[in-house]
Amino acid sequence: MKLIVAMSSLLLATVSQAQEAPRSAPAPSPDVKIVAPQLDTYTRELLFGDVWKRKELSPRDRSLVTLSSLLANGQSALMTGHLNLALDNGLLPKEISALITHLAFYTGWPNAMSAVGVAKAVFAQRGIQIATPSSEPASLLTPDAESEKHRRAAVAAATSGVAPDLGNYTNEVLFGDLWRQSDLTPRDRSLITMAALIARGQAEQLPFHLNRAMDSGLTREQAGEVVTHLAFYAGWPRAMSAVPVIKAVFESREK
Repeated sequence: MKLIVAMSSLLLATVSQAQEAPRSAPAPSPDVKIVAPQLDTYTRELLFGDVWKRKELSPRDRSLVTLSSLLANGQSALMTGHLNLALDNGLLPKEISALITHLAFYTGWPNAMSAVGVAKAVFAQRGIQIATPSSEPASLLTPDAESEKHRRAAVAAATSGVAPDLGNYTNEVLFGDLWRQSDLTPRDRSLITMAALIARGQAEQLPFHLNRAMDSGLTREQAGEVVTHLAFYAGWPRAMSAVPVIKAVFESREK
């Protein structure tokens, strides 16, 4: 699909002889200490002094989850620090590009387009070059045939007679192309989709994507830590609303 290739290529990047910046938390605005000193303390001592150091998720996973939450809620003003931290935590520029492109489908084009400008500025500041799009067709991952059969049937049942073209785009573009791109692993795509859904308060969409994530290697402990981490970035109500949905998925997988 030319649309997806164009968006994916927009931010594909390679590092050009740039020294790696020291890994550190994004500094809160000096105004926080003046206006809300207790918030400043929580930010330094709880959020970055404790939550980000928990071993249940790797720093790279936490950056994936955080960037997904910020993008999902249109909080691009806070993305600069976290994009730098993500690069320090091992995310490749092409993976950040893939995250933005993927979440355009789950959180809307405007949120993704806003993130593009922020990422471009961070890449420029760090001396990261924007790669020229390749003329070679990208190699696509091969989905499980049986799972695809059931997924297509579910999409057809949901959209037939109401929005058949939505069903077609879902099958041919979203899952037939985007999810098969190899610039993020299937686990990473499921992880960022889960994070975006929780951040937007769309927990009803979680079962399919959590099952898919766990089929791709996400553990129960990691899934629980995702929602714990997101409480700080998307708010306690959305995290707590996701908990019973996640619990139900765990229980269904034990049967």
